[in-house]
Amino acid sequence: MTRHAPFWPASRCCSPKASRPPTSGFFCHGTTVGTNALLEGKGVKTGLLVTEGFRGIYPVGEQARPYGAAIFDVMYDKPALLAPQSLTGEVKERIDFQGHVLRALDEAALRETLRELSPHNIESIAVCLLFSFLHPRHEARVAEIVREELPECSISLSSDIVPLIREYHRLSTTVINAYLQPILARYIAQLDRRLTATGIGTRQKYIMQSNGGMATFAAAARKAVTTVLSGPAGGVTAGAYACRMTGFQNMITFDMGGTSCDVALIRDGEPFVASRGKIEGRDLALPMMDINTVSAGGGTIAKVDRFGLLQVGPQSAGAMPGPACYGRGGEMPTITDCNLVMGHLSEDNFLGGQMRLDLVRARQAVTTKVAAPLGIDPVEAAEGIVRVIEVKMEEAIKAISTMRGHDLRDFMLLAFGGAGPVHAGRIARDLGMAGLIVPLYPGVYSAIGLIMSDVKHDYVQSKMQPMNELSAEEVNHMFARLEALAGQDLRSDGFAPEHIKIQRALDMRYAGQGYEITLPCDAGTLRNGGLDELRRQFDRQHQSMFGHMATEQAVEVVSYRVRGLGLVPPVELPRFKPTGATLADAQRATRRVRFDGRDVECPVYQRERLDVGLSLPGPAILDQFDCTTVIHAGQTARIDEWKNLIVTQAT
Repeated sequence: MTRHAPFWPASRCCSPKASRPPTSGFFCHGTTVGTNALLEGKGVKTGLLVTEGFRGIYPVGEQARPYGAAIFDVMYDKPALLAPQSLTGEVKERIDFQGHVLRALDEAALRETLRELSPHNIESIAVCLLFSFLHPRHEARVAEIVREELPECSISLSSDIVPLIREYHRLSTTVINAYLQPILARYIAQLDRRLTATGIGTRQKYIMQSNGGMATFAAAARKAVTTVLSGPAGGVTAGAYACRMTGFQNMITFDMGGTSCDVALIRDGEPFVASRGKIEGRDLALPMMDINTVSAGGGTIAKVDRFGLLQVGPQSAGAMPGPACYGRGGEMPTITDCNLVMGHLSEDNFLGGQMRLDLVRARQAVTTKVAAPLGIDPVEAAEGIVRVIEVKMEEAIKAISTMRGHDLRDFMLLAFGGAGPVHAGRIARDLGMAGLIVPLYPGVYSAIGLIMSDVKHDYVQSKMQPMNELSAEEVNHMFARLEALAGQDLRSDGFAPEHIKIQRALDMRYAGQGYEITLPCDAGTLRNGGLDELRRQFDRQHQSMFGHMATEQAVEVVSYRVRGLGLVPPVELPRFKPTGATLADAQRATRRVRFDGRDVECPVYQRERLDVGLSLPGPAILDQFDCTTVIHAGQTARIDEWKNLIVTQAT
């Protein structure tokens, strides 16, 4: 896709596979490279340096067992440390809570520690020293010494990645960055070379970030952790647009690809953006779309373990060798193989007929690896495998909705990704949701979201002070440095001043609390009402969120946040008019399909031929080039003027 903007000489691309290279371009790319490496434990060998005496911060974490289903899991194990204790070194230094040096950095001892780590062939190292967000010079000097002693090692500093209070979350985020950074840097470098080779030479090349905005190639390669939700973030941005387009203001986005499934909640047309989050139990302290990611995709592998129990995931067959039905050497049964065995996918119409799926190989994989060991029918085994993965995805949806007080009956499920619409119909039905929406191009919907995203740069600085000891001038001074960085970065990205927007916010809490509330803090608020008005806004927000306020309690400012936006022109997707085509014109076949334990005759339609205004009852299979949609019995699908599928359940 290309797009021209009035304030830059640019076309905007969602994929390096454009049919012809633009003469000048604005390129944006969403990727799951970091997400998949984190989910599958395939990052690089990572070391960790911490202040002497504090090596337990990482393994201890928040000292809490996770909430939800894990509470009842007697076999629960904490996620393995990305930087194990055997690769953790202690640094002799100490900064106090005010940023004062209590103990100077012992450089000789640091060099000895690094020489002890050297034989372990560490590829990346994370550095997280106490209170480095107030005094970053020790970490900066550590980085210089690491470059001298381990010149091939990538370095991630907590004072650079996330200069925030709370050492565990700062450490966890920095370790994740170190774990992923060399992988993403190599990927981006290879992508850049390929783009240059195809003639796309624009300097405006971006990677989608977890916060729903874009970052330059260089910034993304340095801060890999900001891209862990790069792929799904574009889909959530497109989901917010779908709210405006369809009139449904409450949605759950459901993005299922080959390796992972990502769900997010949109309420009143706005997606939630959190300052902290988790992916597979790992903590990140960065602004990010509130997306819940689980290892469930079309390539997720099923097997019977040594105890004779069915296990589905988290391993994935990936694109190579891929599912057994691809015929590329894969032997383990995947979710895609199971859907083919059940009849939910067409053998001869995958990718518009450009690729044929091998039903014999799929059935053989399911039979030998699952059905035979369990002593059941292959179709029954396939259905059981799919049901396991669907329950896992249903739990992911409930974690961001019903467990937070939202009623799923008020929400539509927006399904996209290559595998999402195959499973979404049953999930929406079983969860009692209002219905299902499948966009016109579900397989590339996250990419479409890229052309709807602004360039975003987030900056944060922790400095904890009682609010009654602050002046508006001091607050503005703290913001001024971050705003200058934002403006400088956006101007270097090619944005004119009139297309730059700055947003400011404060993290605030009642003195002694263990959590903060983030409140907007624009210059007008301070100018008109001063800090007293900001305090009143905080009390009201606390009352709204937690049901009480403490007006007599002192309030602390914990962190200053600035977001710089490079504004892009709005996007409008085309509307379609009815052509008079009938439902019969779109039907291409009828076949036996397994639904809820029964084999039924099911019509198969070519979705591209479905005309605006048509309705069709389930069960039905809808094939299209980039995806397959499964409509279940009792559901009705209609085609709206944007050619979205709107699926509702009969009452």
